[in-house]
Order: sequence, then structure tokens, then C-alpha cells
Amino acid sequence: MSAINLLILDDKEENIISLSALLSDIGDINIISSTDPNEALKICWMNDISIALVDVQMPEINGFEFVALLKSNSRTSHIMAIMVTAMSKEDKYLIRGLESGAVDYLYKPLNPEITIAKVTSFIKQIHIQEEIIQKNIELEQSKKALIQANQEAEQARRSKEIFLANMSHEIRTPINGIMGIVHMLKSADLNPEQIDWINRLDNASSSLLLIINDILDISKIDSGMMRIEFEDFDLEAMILEFDKVFKLKANNKNLEFEVILDKTLPKYVKFDALRLQQIISNFISNSLKFTEKGKISLIVKNIDTNKDQHTISFAVKDTGIGIKPEALEKIFQAFEQGDDGITKKFGGTGLGLAIVKRLSELLEGNVSAKSTYGQGSEFSFVTTIQKVERNIHDKEKVRLEYTQLSQFNTLKVLVAEDNELNSFMLTHMLQTWNCKVKVVKNGLLALEEFKTNDYDLILMDTHMPIMSGFEAIREIRNHHDRNKQNIPIITISASVLEHEQQAAFEVGADEVIGKPFNPVDLYKKITKICALKNENNITF
Repeated sequence: MSAINLLILDDKEENIISLSALLSDIGDINIISSTDPNEALKICWMNDISIALVDVQMPEINGFEFVALLKSNSRTSHIMAIMVTAMSKEDKYLIRGLESGAVDYLYKPLNPEITIAKVTSFIKQIHIQEEIIQKNIELEQSKKALIQANQEAEQARRSKEIFLANMSHEIRTPINGIMGIVHMLKSADLNPEQIDWINRLDNASSSLLLIINDILDISKIDSGMMRIEFEDFDLEAMILEFDKVFKLKANNKNLEFEVILDKTLPKYVKFDALRLQQIISNFISNSLKFTEKGKISLIVKNIDTNKDQHTISFAVKDTGIGIKPEALEKIFQAFEQGDDGITKKFGGTGLGLAIVKRLSELLEGNVSAKSTYGQGSEFSFVTTIQKVERNIHDKEKVRLEYTQLSQFNTLKVLVAEDNELNSFMLTHMLQTWNCKVKVVKNGLLALEEFKTNDYDLILMDTHMPIMSGFEAIREIRNHHDRNKQNIPIITISASVLEHEQQAAFEVGADEVIGKPFNPVDLYKKITKICALKNENNITF
């Protein structure tokens, strides 16, 4: 601690000398003295005085008046004033001194021990106050630093979100066009070789979409925006669907693929089917990537049952290259691979298993891995799933190609889309359903076309030059003609960020569909909103 300044004010020089000598043994103080109250006031104003020992009986200005002057000035009001007096110890003098602002009294003749004890006590108080002030300054600095760090983190999060939104839009928009053309070609009359080409193109675009989805999923989980949605579904049917999908991919690599189901598994369950599929698909895709010969097995076991709660293990076992023991611990970390040569040889972002790990935590389950290097690996996910009874009103879903859907009764559709491939694909699909289509390249042209002509439906891309889809929808909903402002609008967005999709609803969109989309899903949304808007020409 730094030394504090102590003022001795007494009109008799000999009193100052004796008091200074008495206090000289106390450490951490710097004694300043004066016999003139006016000079002492200047000293207090010009120096950082912490304690003042003030004689009561002085000519011109007595001690009570001096202390009152100190307390009345903001620059000196903090000074601890101790009255030094030979006057009577009557209460009226004590009260007068305390009312003037003094904190204590010392009575002449001074008792050395009492004087030193009192002064030392006040010095400690001052040091404590200084520590508190310093701590408060440090806390305030820490608070400001924390606020700044939070602001920087929030800015980084927003920048990351904007980047992901832009990346999503820029990548999903061409993928949507590619996958849309694939849907169109699959409905065409192709020879076996051409069908194989289309299937390869479909697989390539799906792989590209998987990469962008992985990056977005990691971002959603990190920001706490990943939502878990429970629903009733047929567990056995879902598992057997993996057999259909991955057996073909395994055969293409001359691998055997099998599904082993425990007979005691519940058939119908309540769980997040999408996330469970994502976890299992990641396991199997990983095994397919790193297995060159042998077999891949999906093994589903019922480990424990407690009433309607079933603890189930979903394990994928392969005969692949295996994982080195030292690399096994880091495979569930984002952007990590088993070793540095994996990415060069097999590709991949290193996000799949990291997403699985974080999804398992959201689903209150556990993931684990075991492996023998050079012989194979086994990945498992264990969680508790609720058994439910099948709803007798459930109907089996019939899968139809978009060309097999019933036609509309000449639905007039305005499409606002700045990407030519997407607008071409949308036009073809809509015309397949007997729609009359007008295409414009931005929101401003869409608004002009809307005002000039009558339409039954608008398909609006959200991100367009000159005027965005959001701005155009807002203008449409504010149109003076109630019939026109009520037109059904579906936004088609390449962003999968929830807040952006919510923004579309807030400005007045009736439905939102994300790129890339399944044509059947678009058809269902058109049917739904046009029916809700009581459009007569929605009939088939």
C-alpha cells in the first residue's frame, strides 16, 4: 500500500512537534502540518489528505468550523477529521464535533497508546477503502471487458450466421436446380445407361448437400438452435429402410450389408426420427467410406425395458481399415479425422461423427466407438425410447413422382426467381400440373406484374437483386385491393436458418419451402394454401 497523507493542524508549534514525534513510529503515513487554518485548507485542497488531526481551540477559525469547511467541499469531504482538544469531555462538545463532521476525539494530554491505536485504526480503514475502490475499479474494468467480449462474440456469431446464410443460399440455389433437373430426368423415358448417369448425378448432388447440412448442423448445435422434435413412428420400418438404401451402395463396392433386429424391440415408438436417422446414417456412411472388403452390419438391440421405456443400442460394425488407438479419442471432435492422411485418401469434412456426438447429447443418449486397427470398427448409440401404440387412423404413405400428381384447373402462377436454372425447373414442374406460369427476376418486377395482372399464386424467392422477396411480400400485403393482397404466397428460400424462415411468415408469406425441395412437397403446399384461401380453381 502507498503511504497516506496525514495533516496536523494546531496553532501551537510545540503541539505539532510532539504529536508528529508520537506518530512517527506509525508506518505508511506522510505527516504534513500547519499552524494556520486557512493555509491548512489550501493544503487539503492541493494535496490528497486522508486524515486530519485538528485542534479545537484556534483563533479566527476554530476546529469545529474548520472541519465543517472540509466537509462542505467535494474535494475535501472524504477526509477523516479527528478533533484534538483540551476542552471538557461534556457531551455537548462531543456532539458539536460529530455534527461538524469529525469521526472521533483525542483529549489532551494525549495518551500515546490511545492516540497511536486510533490513528492506526483509521489508517487501516483508509487502506481497506482504497482496496475496495481498487477492486471496484478492477470489477468495472472486468465488466467492461466482459461486455466487450460478449459484444465481440455476438458480432462474431452474427457474422458467422450471415456467412452461413450466404453460403447456404449460394450453394443450395444451384443444388436445387440440379436436383430439380434430376427429378425431371427421372420421369423421362431413358435407357439403362442414362438412368445410371442420372443416379450418379443424384448421388453427387446429395453428397454435396450433405456437406453443407453438416456445417449448418454444427453451427445450429453450437448456437443452441438445434431443436429436438419427438413424433410417433414405426421403428422397425425405419430400420428396414436403411437395408434398402445402403444395401445398394454396399453392393456397388462389392460389400455385404446386413440388418440384425432384436425381436423384442418395440415396433412403434416416440422419438426424434430425423435425428435418429441422421446418427445411424452417419455411422453407416462412415463404415462404407472406410471399408474396402467384407461386411457392414447394422445391429439394433433392446438392452433393457422398464414399462414403456426401452433402452436400445444402435450399432454399426464393419471390417474396414480400423482406427489407431491414439486416434480413437479425437474422432468425435469437429474437423478431426483418424489421422492426417484420411482426408486426402477418403475425403470428408470430419464433421459427421462430431454431429453424432452432439446429437446424442441432445437426445440424452451416449455414443461410443471401439476399433482394432486393420480389422474393423464398431460405432454405437445407446438411448432410451418410449414405446407407443399404433394409431389405427395412420395410413401408409404412398410415394408418387411429381408427374403422377393430379393436375390443377389452370392455376395462374407468378414465379419470382433470379436463378435461371431454378426458374426453368419450377416452370416445367408447374406446367406439368397444368399451371400457367409467368417468371420475373426480382421482387420489383414481381410487384409490377402483381399490380398489372391477376394471379392465383405467387412463388417468391427471398434473396433477389433490386428488391428482395421480403420487401415485395410486404408491399403486396399492403395493397389497397383486399382480394389482391390476400393472394397465396409461398417463399422459396435457400436459407435453412430458422429466423429467416420465420421472417418470411412475419412479412406475410403463407408457406415456406427450402431449397433444395422435393416437387411433391411443393405440390402439397400449393394445394394446402390455395384450399385455405378458398380458391375455386384449385380443383382437379
